[in-house]
Amino acid sequence: MAPQDLLDQDLCYRALSGRDARFDGRFFTCVKTTGIYCRPICPARTPKRENCVFVPSAAAAEALGYRSCLRCRPETAPDTPAWAGTEASVARALRLIDEGALDEGSVEQLATRLGVGVRQLHRVFVRHLGASPHEVASSRRLLAAKQLITETSLPFSEVASAAGFQSLRRFNDAVRKAYGRSPSALRRPTKSTEAGASAAILLRLGYRPPFDWERVLAYLGGRAIPGVEGVTAETYRRTYRLGGGTGLIEVSHQPEQRSLSVRIDGAGTAPVRQIVARLRRLFDLNADPAAIGLALGGDPILGPRLARAQGLRIPGTFEPFELAVRAVLGQQVSVKGATTLAGRLVQRSGKPVGDARDGLTHLFPTPEELAQADLSGLGLTGGRIHALKSLAAACASGACELKPGQSLEDSVARLVTLPGIGEWTAHYVALRALGEPDAFPTADLGLRKVAGGGVAIEPRVLERMAEAWRPWRGYAALLLWTEPMLDAVPSVAA
Repeated sequence: MAPQDLLDQDLCYRALSGRDARFDGRFFTCVKTTGIYCRPICPARTPKRENCVFVPSAAAAEALGYRSCLRCRPETAPDTPAWAGTEASVARALRLIDEGALDEGSVEQLATRLGVGVRQLHRVFVRHLGASPHEVASSRRLLAAKQLITETSLPFSEVASAAGFQSLRRFNDAVRKAYGRSPSALRRPTKSTEAGASAAILLRLGYRPPFDWERVLAYLGGRAIPGVEGVTAETYRRTYRLGGGTGLIEVSHQPEQRSLSVRIDGAGTAPVRQIVARLRRLFDLNADPAAIGLALGGDPILGPRLARAQGLRIPGTFEPFELAVRAVLGQQVSVKGATTLAGRLVQRSGKPVGDARDGLTHLFPTPEELAQADLSGLGLTGGRIHALKSLAAACASGACELKPGQSLEDSVARLVTLPGIGEWTAHYVALRALGEPDAFPTADLGLRKVAGGGVAIEPRVLERMAEAWRPWRGYAALLLWTEPMLDAVPSVAA
């Protein structure tokens, strides 16, 4: 099937003609007369209908031989395909691709990690994206490079590395082939580039509105790890250690541009593409509010809550291991109590940063560091220390890989084999750390009480009720946690 056969071409043209921002990221317009593909919101003059071909992804456009538009910049479009919650294998594959799974690895290895065959993986990619996994990975590398060229002052050797290219020559060849010009010709003077090569890296990450920034910040702020994270009324800040580099990240909201503004101050080469992928997961930028509203808005329990929470996002995590540790610390204690314990743990076993600012003083300990740390005297029980040590050892050895697995059930099954991690903790980690939108801890007391109108229903009853909320049960859980009834007791969410 040709990529254009996956979409209603006339409907897409009507959306294009109206510059409807709700369709931004849902399709791309390939213009036959120019050989360029654009976003639906491109300010250029609308081409004639007979000159337009509409495809579901940037990769599909590039596979057909079209070049990305330099005006609307497809690399900044919201990455929110409509299938994201319904075709889980594609969503998980894209998360792994963004982490570099196909930069050095093969499609066969990717398919094995997902628990599907190579042919099946190819079929679902073509069905939903109009391009193969290899074409999608190539497109995402190129678009990441384009954004780094345009928005940062990074040397091109660092751009190539950060975008996932294995050599500067391959990077130069790919850019020239895609845009018909060299990387230096693409780079336009910006505030970042004019500041010189030592300036911080500044990027914009798009999303599909609405976006409840205040609610996300409030959630993250209540759980911020002292020394590692800091949240104000307008910004989120944190330290990071990734790909051999360390530094500070600051994120703020730019609602008029439907994007988040990111500042990266790093020591060494910043793995920008991986940082971007993690920030998108942290702020749930790939969420599709329209699809979630369609699935949950008509429910008698969730509908009124969703109406008060327009732009709902699931706050994720930048570092999955960090979130897993935080979840273990949060068992059977208050959110404030877990935050205090996390701060003590960081002070004891985290590495101090050289350029501490705004209260960001430490890097969160790695699994290897935590496995060897002395956790006595921090206010932790012996069982909790054993659970943390076991988790750290499993992650350090590779026995527990906190990355998207073959399925939600597989991820939960892997986690509950670790000491001290039960179904609730496993679903919580799957929801926030692994980006599983259908994770749902049915044994949670708070969820059972709110769903039961103030009376705790049995887990099996809640599980049957939640079947109608698939594949967005994670959003349902967040609504019930953060929008409880007045007489209900919310759960102690870690």
